[in-house]
Amino acid sequence: MKSEMVDHLYQAVLSLKDQEDCYRFFDDLCTVGEIQVMAQRWMVARMLQEGETFNAINEKTGVSSATITRVRKCLVYGADGYARIISRLAEKDEPKKGKE
Repeated sequence: MKSEMVDHLYQAVLSLKDQEDCYRFFDDLCTVGEIQVMAQRWMVARMLQEGETFNAINEKTGVSSATITRVRKCLVYGADGYARIISRLAEKDEPKKGKE
């Protein structure tokens, strides 16, 4: 999937400074449906990493078993993208939890 065009897109994403930048950029770049699908996949990845079952994820989110299976396959056999970011965000939250 590597290409100059994709590299330019990823550089644009890396230049986003805050959540407001993300909202504005992705609202222009994607349809509402595309954003919702990506958000669902991200939620499913987090829930799978937390040990949630397929049935529980389906009941809580309404996401199809096919999507849950696809995300699980990426978690197990993929490029480690989901796991890296989930771990990074967990590390970021650790100092906050220690202050509580």
